[in-house]
Amino acid sequence: MPITDLFKEASSALFINKMRSGLTVLGIIIGIGSVIAMISIGQGAQASIESSIESLGSNLLILMPGAQRGIGSQISAGRGSAQSLTSADAEAIKKEVGLVKDIAPEVSGRYQVVAKGANTNTQIVGTTASYSTIRNVEVSEGVFISDYNNKSLSRVAVLGSTVRDDLFGENFNPLGQTIRIKGINFTIIGITKPKGTAGISIQSDMIFVPLSTAQHFLSGNQYLTTVSIQVVDQNSMAEAQEQITSLLLNRHHISDPQKADFSIMNQADILESASSIINTFTIFLGSVAGISLLVGGIGIMNMMLTTVTERTREIGLRKALGAKKRDIILQFLVESIMLTFVGGILGIFLGWFISLGISRFSAIATKVSFLSILLGCGVSTLTGIIFGYYPAKKAADLNPIEALRYE
Repeated sequence: MPITDLFKEASSALFINKMRSGLTVLGIIIGIGSVIAMISIGQGAQASIESSIESLGSNLLILMPGAQRGIGSQISAGRGSAQSLTSADAEAIKKEVGLVKDIAPEVSGRYQVVAKGANTNTQIVGTTASYSTIRNVEVSEGVFISDYNNKSLSRVAVLGSTVRDDLFGENFNPLGQTIRIKGINFTIIGITKPKGTAGISIQSDMIFVPLSTAQHFLSGNQYLTTVSIQVVDQNSMAEAQEQITSLLLNRHHISDPQKADFSIMNQADILESASSIINTFTIFLGSVAGISLLVGGIGIMNMMLTTVTERTREIGLRKALGAKKRDIILQFLVESIMLTFVGGILGIFLGWFISLGISRFSAIATKVSFLSILLGCGVSTLTGIIFGYYPAKKAADLNPIEALRYE
């Protein structure tokens, strides 16, 4: 039978029972729409997290004090809070590791900040001028900390945009104003631009001060809490990490690398781990949404079985006139595939609109990719074949004589 005749007969059969066909298609629409929407949420979250990690800086290694592993445990012990790294270590890394492009030592802690009767508790980061280039910090007003500020123990501060809003209100220019941190006055010299994706703001809830000033007036010691290290290129990150590890082990007189009193996080490793977690999350969401698609497929099978029963005499007449099993199977398979394909197309549009609605009215990022659309079309067609084959095979196996006698 020509394929055009198959489609004409299938369309005619489906339009005879418009309500039943519409309700069956609705199950597929909801199923495909749910799958597209859930996958778009997962992919949007992955893109948002990757963008946030990459915005921290390029070719970045983060060195922190603290043992890499606790005894009998794979969990880092005291990471970031121990006192094992000094400014001398940072200087040695910059001078002796040729793969290091730039370095920014940091000392940070949370403090209460007061200004004009307002106050907030936020992160204070003492660092150097290199921090702005290594960690991609942009200043919207004023300037960032300079080398001169560090050499002269200047009591100056650069506010994140969120801190500025908390202390002075939005759209206020606080340059030249004074804030008090731990009872010490700091003059505001700059405001950073907010940075982040889909509501995730990075570095906007921080205050930056010169490293020497933070060590002298705030922490009271010369130890560092973090060292941001920029490597010359992406391909050299693993080698640079090995060289830095070897240098610090020698400087700290540690022979066993397992007993290192520091740890190094590779930006590429962080990105890979985050992507792996989000991929698992996306698969989980897609699987949950797939349950509704399974229910829709069962609905199609139920409808096609009912159709076979209602058209038993028609099937018997066709077979009596010479129709082969292949023709009967194709006839019912085409009907099933038409239902699921139409439902799949409408489901893709539904999932797209749901994704757009989620992005517009919530802080959740979504991303509808071509792959998810292709997946929706493929899955809907496959559903039609899988759940339509059994009813089609049942119709093809009917005995023509018994079918003609069916009442």
